[in-house]
Parts: sequence; structure tokens; C-alpha cells
Amino acid sequence: MKKIIHRADTRGNANHGWLNSFHTFSFAAYQEPSRMHFGLLRVLNDDVVAAGKGFGAHPHENMEIISIPLSGALKHQDNTGRTEIIHSGDVQIMSAGSGITHSEMNASNIDPVNFLQVWIFPKKDNIPARYEQKSYAAEDRQNKFQIVVSPKEEEGGVWINQDAWFSLTDLNAGHDLTYQRHLTGNGIYLFVLDGEIEVADEKLSKRDAIGISDTEAIQIRAAANSKLLLIEVPMN
Repeated sequence: MKKIIHRADTRGNANHGWLNSFHTFSFAAYQEPSRMHFGLLRVLNDDVVAAGKGFGAHPHENMEIISIPLSGALKHQDNTGRTEIIHSGDVQIMSAGSGITHSEMNASNIDPVNFLQVWIFPKKDNIPARYEQKSYAAEDRQNKFQIVVSPKEEEGGVWINQDAWFSLTDLNAGHDLTYQRHLTGNGIYLFVLDGEIEVADEKLSKRDAIGISDTEAIQIRAAANSKLLLIEVPMN
């Protein structure tokens, strides 16, 4: 087993007033050569956007971009004419593919929105740009894994152009849960949304993360009520 730990207080931070963003991996002005990616996971930003503010129209290509609101609501618009709003409990994916221009704005003029923005390198380049979002019930991840992103549409997650899986779980204190990787050669990146856990002989707290590779499974124990995001990605 190989592992790498990224503590919450070691993340890069950019506070622009309207945006307070914490970067797990190198992004924009935060450049750290030792933290460029974990396998094909390139970006994990923890963003808080002020009421009525957001990211104006900008282009992307050949990247799988996943947004997961933790609180508040996010408004998406793109150059295909699509306008959507996602809330806490929803997961959005945009396959930028051959190219798309979009904006992501706080849908509220009163409350901030906190969301995770995750970038994964694609399996195939230059596919037609596509967008998808789904809603997920919290009770379906209580002390078990809930797949929210998957390359297999029958698993119920939003479809991703990569051999990658995203799973959420809400664990009660004292509960054990084992995650079995889906594909040989993949690694598992575990991000603690809230709470305290023990995994791979390490103790992790809110917004800490650990990347684990060269293992078939990992066992997680919740030391307190905890909320977790697990990202399984190819390592090369």
C-alpha cells in the first residue's frame, strides 16, 4: 500500500472576497510541484462563493469537471443554451470534450454557496461536450457507499468519460466500512467533508485527505459522525 496525506491546513488558499477557494492541488496562483495531481485527479477545489457572485463565462476542453454543492445552490449556464441550478444533494458533471464555454454563479442573492469543484483527466479526448446532473438522497448513503459518478450508467451515478468512481457516505460514530476498488490499477482519494475517521493507520479530520494506491480495499472507521467523499481514479 502507498499513501499520501494532505492535511486541510496545507491546502493552497485564494481569498478574493467574493470567492474563498482552498486548493488541494496546484491551481491558478497556487503552484506546488509535489501536489500536481493524484493519478488522473487533477483539481479538488473547496469553494465558497458570496451571494450573487460567481465565475463568469469561460472555456474548457478535454476535462471532466464535477461540481458537488455542500450548501447553497449553484447556477450553471453554457453556450449550448442550457441553464440549470444544482443544490446540496445534487451532483453535476460537464464533459468539456471538444470545447464548451460556461459560467457558474451563486443562485442566491442572500446566502453563500459552498461547493467542491473536481477535475479529472478524460479517457477519450475531443468527445462532444455534454452536461448531466442528478439528485441523491442522504438516506441512501447512511453507513454505506452511494455511487454518484461512474463510467457505468447502470450504477446510477452521473456518467464520466473515465474509469473513475465518486462515492459519498455518511458514517455514524463507531461504524466500520470497507471500500473495495472497482478496477485494478486505480487509486482511492478520500476527502473528509466533516467528522473524524481512521484509515490506513492514519487519523483524519474535517477537510483532511488521503490518497491510497497499490491496494484492493481500504477499511474506514468513523471516530465521530462523519461525511466522506471517495474518488477512485486510474493512477496513470
